[in-house]
Formats: sequence, structure tokens, C-alpha cells
Amino acid sequence: MNSPTVRKLLVRGMLAGLAAGVLALIAAYLLGEPNVDKAISFEEAHSHEHEMEVVSRSLQSTAGLATGVLVYGVAFGGIAALAYCFALGRVGRFSPRATALLLSGCALLAVYVVPFLKYPANPPSVGNSDTIGKRTALYFLMMLLSVLLAVAATILGKRLAPGLGTWWATVVAVAAFAAVIGLAYAFLPAVNEVPKDFPATLLWRFRLSALAVQAVLWGGFGLLFGELAERQLNPKQATALSRGTVPAPN
Repeated sequence: MNSPTVRKLLVRGMLAGLAAGVLALIAAYLLGEPNVDKAISFEEAHSHEHEMEVVSRSLQSTAGLATGVLVYGVAFGGIAALAYCFALGRVGRFSPRATALLLSGCALLAVYVVPFLKYPANPPSVGNSDTIGKRTALYFLMMLLSVLLAVAATILGKRLAPGLGTWWATVVAVAAFAAVIGLAYAFLPAVNEVPKDFPATLLWRFRLSALAVQAVLWGGFGLLFGELAERQLNPKQATALSRGTVPAPN
């Protein structure tokens, strides 16, 4: 893939990331912010110390949230587009659109879902401020392990495919990934700092909303970037499909 094509896909990835960030922002505001407000109310009701707000809660939940999500969307869109340029044609004989969806789904699993299952997101008032460094390090260690193991599983599947066939090579690679991740879950220390009187329903809803926001972000990016990449790399096929016709073979 030549440099001009990579540059065009990078720009399209950042635009798709921005658009996906808008969708994630809507999901975060509608699903996540109500639970954050309830968690903050719980913290204020059980805290004997009252700290002066540097930034108001209304600003945090609007402009602050929008800035963080949109900047993150653009940045991750650019990184994902570069990963897409490397993966295209190397993970199988998929179309540009299908490759984008596959990459987004695998990235959601490796970058977020696997670390989330070991160290799930917690709302305000959950967690000890003295252990935030340790918890952050453990989370990013789990994320790094997940990403590296996902890459290793992909390589393993590609090498086994000539002998076992694509189906069984994929099964073996996925099983190996799950086994090693299970060992990581078992040996890495657990973190459980949820107060005993914290509402379980609120904790569950907060974690579900955090997962939903990420699913919207990655899913939206996969669909949007897949369409843009298809139009960039295979314009005749994309135009024909949009018109409901099939182009004649060359």
C-alpha cells in the first residue's frame, strides 16, 4: 500500500473516529452520566469532608465530556486506521469493509472487553485514592497482555491454516488466546474496593453503560470507516452496491 493511500485512509480513519466519538458521546450522556450523578450523590452523602469544586459538575458532564470523548475518538481513529493499513490482506481475503468490521470487533475485545472483565470500570466513590497508581498499572498491563496475545493468536492461526484449514486453525488460535488470558486472570491480583453499602444495581448499571459506550464507539467506527475504506480502495464495487447493481467482471 503506497504512502498517498495510507495518508488518505489515515484522514478517513480520523474522520470516522470523530463521527463515532459523537455517537459515543450521546451514549455516554444518556446512559453513563445519570449513573455518575447517582454515584457522586452517594459519595457526598457518606463523606465527612467537603471539597470545593474546581470545575462544576455541569461543565464536566457537557463540555468536559464532549472534549474528552471527541479527542479520544479522533486519536483512536487515526491509530486504528494505521493498524487497518497493516492488517488489510494479511488477516484473510476479506473486503475492505469486512476487514474494518473484523478489526474493530477484535480491537474492542482485546483493548477493552478482556481488561474490563478482570478490572471493570468503577464509578466515583469506588476505589481508594492511595491505590490508584497500582490499579492503573494493573489495568494497562492487562490491556497490553490482551493486545499482544491477540496478535500472537492471529499469527498462530495463520501458520496453522495450511495444515488444519481455516476453521480449525481459528478454533485453536481462539482457544489458545482464551487459555492464556485465563491464566493471566488467575495470577494477576484482584482489585475489590467497592464499599459494602454501595448499591449493587448502580454499580451494575454503571459498568454496563461503560461497556455500551465502548461498543458504540468501536462499532460505529467499524461501520463508518469500513464504508469510507471501501469507497477509497474499491470505488467501482462500492458505487455499484450503493446503486443496487453488480459490476461486470473485468
